Amino acid sequence: MPIFEYKCADCGKVSEFLEKADAKADRSCPACGGKNLTKQFSTFAAVVKQPTAGSKCHTCPSGRTCPHSGL
Repeated sequence: MPIFEYKCADCGKVSEFLEKADAKADRSCPACGGKNLTKQFSTFAAVVKQPTAGSKCHTCPSGRTCPHSGL
Protein backbone atom coordinates (compact mmCIF):
# COMPACT_ATOMS: atom_id res chain seq x y z
CA MET A 1 0.00 0.00 0.00
CA PRO A 2 1.25 3.48 -0.78
CA ILE A 3 1.87 6.23 1.74
CA PHE A 4 -0.10 9.44 1.15
CA GLU A 5 0.61 12.86 2.64
CA TYR A 6 -2.16 15.13 3.89
CA LYS A 7 -1.89 18.75 5.06
CA CYS A 8 -4.16 20.01 7.82
CA ALA A 9 -5.83 23.33 6.97
CA ASP A 10 -6.28 24.08 10.68
CA CYS A 11 -2.70 23.74 11.98
CA GLY A 12 -0.63 23.33 8.78
CA LYS A 13 0.96 20.02 9.82
CA VAL A 14 1.69 17.50 7.05
CA SER A 15 0.99 13.89 8.06
CA GLU A 16 1.51 10.55 6.31
CA PHE A 17 -1.09 7.79 6.11
CA LEU A 18 -0.69 4.27 4.73
CA GLU A 19 -3.78 3.55 2.64
CA LYS A 20 -5.10 2.01 -0.54
CA ALA A 21 -5.20 4.37 -3.53
CA ASP A 22 -9.00 4.24 -3.76
CA ALA A 23 -9.67 4.44 0.00
CA LYS A 24 -12.28 6.92 1.23
CA ALA A 25 -11.13 7.00 4.86
CA ASP A 26 -12.32 9.65 7.29
CA ARG A 27 -8.93 11.08 8.37
CA SER A 28 -8.20 13.45 11.21
CA CYS A 29 -5.00 15.38 11.94
CA PRO A 30 -2.87 13.60 14.55
CA ALA A 31 -1.60 16.97 15.84
CA CYS A 32 -4.81 18.95 16.37
CA GLY A 33 -7.66 16.53 15.55
CA GLY A 34 -8.87 18.70 12.65
CA LYS A 35 -10.87 17.06 9.87
CA ASN A 36 -9.96 19.52 7.09
CA LEU A 37 -7.13 17.57 5.40
CA THR A 38 -5.95 18.04 1.82
CA LYS A 39 -4.03 15.34 -0.05
CA GLN A 40 -0.59 16.59 -1.12
CA PHE A 41 1.47 15.79 -4.19
CA SER A 42 4.67 14.18 -3.02
CA THR A 43 7.70 12.39 -4.38
CA PHE A 44 8.06 8.63 -4.54
CA ALA A 45 10.93 6.20 -4.39
CA ALA A 46 11.74 3.54 -6.95
CA VAL A 47 14.26 0.76 -6.52
CA VAL A 48 16.22 -0.43 -9.54
CA LYS A 49 18.25 -3.60 -9.25
CA GLN A 50 21.74 -3.31 -10.68
CA PRO A 51 23.21 -6.28 -12.53
CA THR A 52 25.95 -8.09 -10.63
CA ALA A 53 29.23 -9.30 -12.08
CA GLY A 54 28.52 -12.32 -14.24
CA SER A 55 24.84 -11.51 -14.74
CA LYS A 56 23.42 -10.59 -18.12
CA CYS A 57 21.97 -7.13 -18.63
CA HIS A 58 18.72 -7.17 -20.60
CA THR A 59 19.41 -3.68 -22.07
CA CYS A 60 22.85 -4.42 -23.57
CA PRO A 61 23.41 -6.15 -26.93
CA SER A 62 24.29 -9.81 -26.51
CA GLY A 63 27.91 -10.78 -26.99
CA ARG A 64 29.25 -7.50 -25.60
CA THR A 65 30.59 -6.56 -22.21
CA CYS A 66 27.88 -4.96 -20.08
CA PRO A 67 28.95 -1.47 -18.89
CA HIS A 68 26.19 -1.53 -16.26
CA SER A 69 27.64 -4.47 -14.33
CA GLY A 70 31.11 -2.96 -13.91
CA LEU A 71 32.72 -5.60 -16.12
